[in-house]
Amino acid sequence: MLKFVKGNLENIDGVALYPIISLLIFFLFFVGLFWWVFTAKKAHIKEVSRIPLEDKNSTNQKSTEL
Repeated sequence: MLKFVKGNLENIDGVALYPIISLLIFFLFFVGLFWWVFTAKKAHIKEVSRIPLEDKNSTNQKSTEL
């Protein structure tokens, strides 16, 4: 299987650029995620952390009231 992939990739000009681009996207995504985590407001984190603990009836009432 690798032989078929490697043979096709050898014919593409500049194919070495794709792994570099994907690594940059991966790295920038996680840097942005860490930045968001460390700069997020504590009140927002607490509010979001309570969502799984809310009663289903209270969420249904909130959505019908809107």
